[in-house]
Amino acid sequence: MASVFEGLRIDGAELRVVSLPLITPFVVSNQTMTDKVFPLLVLRGEGLEGYAEAVMDPFPDYLEETIPGALAFLRELILPQIVGRRFASPAELTALMAPWRGHRMSKAVVEMAFWDLWCKALDLPLKSALGGVRDAVPVGVSIGIAPISATLARIAVAQQAGYKRIKLKVAQGHDLDLLAAVRRDFPKIKLTVDANTAYGLADLATLRAMDDFDLDYIEQPLAVDDIHDHAIVQRQIRTAICLDESIRTPADCRKALAAEAARVINIKVGRVGGYAAARAIHDVSESFGAPVWCGGMLESGIGRAHNIHLATLPNFTKPGDTSSSSRYFHRDIINEPLEAAGGLMPVPGNGAGIGVTLDWDFLNTVTLSTEEFGA
Repeated sequence: MASVFEGLRIDGAELRVVSLPLITPFVVSNQTMTDKVFPLLVLRGEGLEGYAEAVMDPFPDYLEETIPGALAFLRELILPQIVGRRFASPAELTALMAPWRGHRMSKAVVEMAFWDLWCKALDLPLKSALGGVRDAVPVGVSIGIAPISATLARIAVAQQAGYKRIKLKVAQGHDLDLLAAVRRDFPKIKLTVDANTAYGLADLATLRAMDDFDLDYIEQPLAVDDIHDHAIVQRQIRTAICLDESIRTPADCRKALAAEAARVINIKVGRVGGYAAARAIHDVSESFGAPVWCGGMLESGIGRAHNIHLATLPNFTKPGDTSSSSRYFHRDIINEPLEAAGGLMPVPGNGAGIGVTLDWDFLNTVTLSTEEFGA
């Protein structure tokens, strides 16, 4: 193998679409998921493999990117540019993709897979290369929309498992009665809600009423592209607003915090375009005194491992979404179990990179399509 300091050559790539059944359908304000469908990218170089999964959905219900659009972007533009080429660092690969507008989720899967490959070439855990400072990260659970009785039962299970935070998905008509029931039965838990853009300024009275339930924050109550109205709401409620979908770039983060549109930021490396942007958003938030946490997109073990490594950075001071894989999947596509204990998720420790390996036999049974790219 050539010295990594001379750069790392990408000799080939494999792009799969995977459909991993969920144990329980996951319901949010704008969709119901029964299977987690995602692109999985393998980059190969000099005898090593780097892995990452993309977080766009089949349809544009979270953000505009979709799986069909991502596959075309990767197949026709990005992968032909990088396969057969040597890169001096992940930053050089990021710069190559920068001129193309948008497609942050598609760019992220390439950059993340290369970071895994790069760290394996350096024989370093990903967290060390990123500047992480923890060996385990605090995690909570995210509970989808369900009847109140079912939600209370799920909270009880999560509490018994020691999770550090409970996040409830809410929507118009499924909010205040839910919160009243939860606080009646669980008056002391750290509680947050996630609206996934379900509200508008006309719902200000409802958002104000949420102040009575001692929430740590209200996540993304308003539209994806409306930092201005989030600032209006934040001035009129006591509870902190956390922004997720609205924050796609470090500039978005700076503008939102400067406008006092939020006090907490959710960072998803797959949403913002990769680790370069995720670390910049982390640093911008820290400069404003705003804590961050690592959001999740129901990832398989590959995406979960990436999220755990990211969440070791110092300003990730609120529990993230990377709970145990067994809460979502009967069987994961990796060999190593990613399971939290006492509300802490250990950093995967199986060698360099993201620290997990693919269960190729099982992966083949849940793969919908496979494309190969050679030099």
